[in-house]
Amino acid sequence: MKAWIIERLDGIEKARLTEVADPVPAAGEVVLRLTCAALNPADRYLAEGQYPAKPPLPHILGRDGSGTVVSSGAGVDHLLGQKRAILRGEMGVSRWGTFAELVAVPAESLIEIPSGWTEEQAGSASLVYVTAFQALTQWEDLPAQSVVLVTGASGGVGVASTQLGVAMGYTVIGLSRGSEKHAVLRSLGAVLLLDPADAQWHKTLGEFLGKRKVNLAIDNVGGPLFNQLIATLGNRGRISVVGRLAGEVPQFNTATLFFRRLRIGGVAVGAYTDQESRHAWKSSLDLLNKTGARPLIDRVFPFDQLPAAFARLAQGPIGKVLIRCEP
Repeated sequence: MKAWIIERLDGIEKARLTEVADPVPAAGEVVLRLTCAALNPADRYLAEGQYPAKPPLPHILGRDGSGTVVSSGAGVDHLLGQKRAILRGEMGVSRWGTFAELVAVPAESLIEIPSGWTEEQAGSASLVYVTAFQALTQWEDLPAQSVVLVTGASGGVGVASTQLGVAMGYTVIGLSRGSEKHAVLRSLGAVLLLDPADAQWHKTLGEFLGKRKVNLAIDNVGGPLFNQLIATLGNRGRISVVGRLAGEVPQFNTATLFFRRLRIGGVAVGAYTDQESRHAWKSSLDLLNKTGARPLIDRVFPFDQLPAAFARLAQGPIGKVLIRCEP
């Protein structure tokens, strides 16, 4: 099969397209002939050696995807010929992933294509929605009708957090660059969009909220913006930390947490059991069906244009970027 491999952890730019052996399913596994695969920032982090996982090399990245079951190991031949998407697992992390024509997947890591969804939507959705669900629900005492501030709101997890937060009845406010993105996010239910490049965004937020404060910030960005998020939080405010696209947080002062009893929590869907992942996925689908929301696809690139797809991801798309794996 054709696949994109990395031979060292020295950057996604070093990935190369080549021929490798077709995967053979073990007992309880199937092989998917992939229709599409979605890109995630975590793929780049792993390729740069900034991720805890250190897979055997060469390695095939890619955690999301959808396709058709074309072969199976013992015990799962009932899935042959059926279309499935990947929920979550070790594909693209410790075992070969979805930037390939074929991928071997444990049957327990598969989900059905939701009714009315395209394969592209299904193949791009599970990781970001399960991540957003964890970011929103890991705080058991989050008040009803909370104000939720989402950074990087136009990215995969940002869109998912906006959609799920709106369906949960929260007041969702997004931080994102560009009026076009703001218009899309507003159509998803965000009540206020702010540009982090605007030096007055913090003042605009305060004027909009009046006496209210942010109850939960979902941070996909990190960097200098993180300290600004701390200032927006009210008493017992929380931050769910998802990503660090802008790098390390400079000169973080822990004293800023003291008097409002602020809390910071990391988000890691890899810590979920299979049962917890399925609960998060089902709950996310129920919320999306409640509002009629669907995953947003920014662009689908041909299979041989993976570097261009990652360049698009770095530009800050609105929704998910995918590659089409089938000819």
